[in-house]
Amino acid sequence: MKSKASITLSADLLAQVDQSLGADGNRSEFIEYVLRDHFAREHRAMVNARELARINEAAGSGSLNADAAAALSDQEVPHETG
Repeated sequence: MKSKASITLSADLLAQVDQSLGADGNRSEFIEYVLRDHFAREHRAMVNARELARINEAAGSGSLNADAAAALSDQEVPHETG
């Protein structure tokens, strides 16, 4: 469902929108696309920051290194045949 909204933009910004759209463009669709893209990027940045904090926390506790050492110790070393 769409809701009607009225916004005021500076003339130079509106000119850039119109230039990007061309003669057959739809301002509402363009602005909706730009806003959705902005919020998706903002959400991804928040998720990435949260994941980075978790990684850094795990690295600081040493659990990542312990997990890596355990994984390496479980691997078999190939024997050379000669």
